[in-house]
Amino acid sequence: MLIKIFGAAVQGIEATLITMEVNCTKGIKFMLVGLPDASVKESHERIVSALQINGYKFPRQQIIINMSPADIRKEGTAYDLPLAIGILAASESIMPDKLDEYLIMGELSLDGSILPIKGVLPIAIKAREAGFKGIILPQKNAREAAVVDSLDVYGVDNIRDVIEFLNDRTELEKTIVDTRAEFHSAQHLFEFDFSDVKGQENVKRALEVAAAGGHNLIMIGPPGAGKSMMAKRMPSILPPFTLYEALETTKIHSVAGKIGTETSLMAQRPFRSPHHTISDVALVGGGTYPQPGEISLAHNGVLFLDELPEFSRSVLEVMRQPLEDRKIAISRSRFTVEYPASFMLISSMNPCPCGYYNHPEKECVCPGGAVQKYLNKISGPLLDRIDIHIEIVPVPFDKISDKAPAEASKLIRERVIRAREIQNERFRDVDNIHCNAQMTPKMLTKYAAPDDNGLQLLKTAMDRFNLSARAYDRILKVSRTIADLDNSEKILSKHLAEAINYRNLDRETWASKK
Repeated sequence: MLIKIFGAAVQGIEATLITMEVNCTKGIKFMLVGLPDASVKESHERIVSALQINGYKFPRQQIIINMSPADIRKEGTAYDLPLAIGILAASESIMPDKLDEYLIMGELSLDGSILPIKGVLPIAIKAREAGFKGIILPQKNAREAAVVDSLDVYGVDNIRDVIEFLNDRTELEKTIVDTRAEFHSAQHLFEFDFSDVKGQENVKRALEVAAAGGHNLIMIGPPGAGKSMMAKRMPSILPPFTLYEALETTKIHSVAGKIGTETSLMAQRPFRSPHHTISDVALVGGGTYPQPGEISLAHNGVLFLDELPEFSRSVLEVMRQPLEDRKIAISRSRFTVEYPASFMLISSMNPCPCGYYNHPEKECVCPGGAVQKYLNKISGPLLDRIDIHIEIVPVPFDKISDKAPAEASKLIRERVIRAREIQNERFRDVDNIHCNAQMTPKMLTKYAAPDDNGLQLLKTAMDRFNLSARAYDRILKVSRTIADLDNSEKILSKHLAEAINYRNLDRETWASKK
């Protein structure tokens, strides 16, 4: 008997419908075709054990299974459950009436229990697009799939539950999640808050400007000055997710298997902080079977690179293109996968190998030229792509011991949201541009043109600090954001002066003392 059962394969952050044709005839062979990988071929042993332990016999017939379309590689263990159900239906142990109404996915344990899988959200979205009535999948993935409306989601713990349901002997309980209510209730719950940070008002201001315009930022300062502490609080002042952003970000984390069993839709912007020993493939994504890297997991959020000069040169250089294009394409001989990578880069570094260059109290012990050599570990083109450079010094004791509460993240976030609303209105008719950091050179002429006084100030700064053309664009973008925070339609000289002050590492005199 020939049976068709449906699953899905995830490529990038999108899913493709997979039709599994199962035919049982006279004979003893088991053949699985359609470009399955080793883990899919091994499903035979898991299926045999799961059926036997739950009181079902694996049919003693010739079984031919074709996974279509045959030119797409089928990877992973998520096809165990649909293959097992297809085999039982083809051998007439299950009624086939409901098989065309449901998309079925899940990994089988040897005792028949169903284990969680990756990429459930894009699979559920594909099931709705393909017109299926519902989806049957592991219980631990049910809340994630329930984000998709107009789709019946059934979470199951054992293959026996699926068989009984398809044979009309029992009913499965639908998983229903009030996505909007959960999403909005969790948007303001942050572990870290800027009210914990004493002093550092100039750095907080720079982080506020960065959040308001989506700008990349680097902090330069000695150990213990609070660089990591403030970076971890960055998500608490970023604008809340829109539902579209939350859905897109959740899809990426779903594909990477980073979604918790109690999570439905991500409500807070991601904060990723990889160690400096990370490889370039782990950062940008890839591998034999491409997976999203850290820059894609930070999409719509923050990528924090602590101790930036300690990252290998190749790792830092592969980021240059994604920082501009806000996406990463991973090419293989048979296919190309594209992952979104629109993130804010927040980085930190010591000013020199010993860490105390420009320290107000401790003396730098590095030899001559060491500061410039340390800074040269970061290429000029990469530094040019970082809009804001801010120096940070240790907080004095009287500030640390001050019991007066610092400004809370909530208040800073309100100013950031107001500035973003101005930008949303400005770029309302422009596709793929949502904040000042994403403006093109042509848009700078239209929205960030300084007046005559500002132009003269900018010319003086360019000549004195020998700034590049890209640094010129960055200054205009940052000054536009500062003007938005000031609720000013025009860019004034004071806005430009503050933006110029955020280009510390461009100054030839910065490392001249050593």
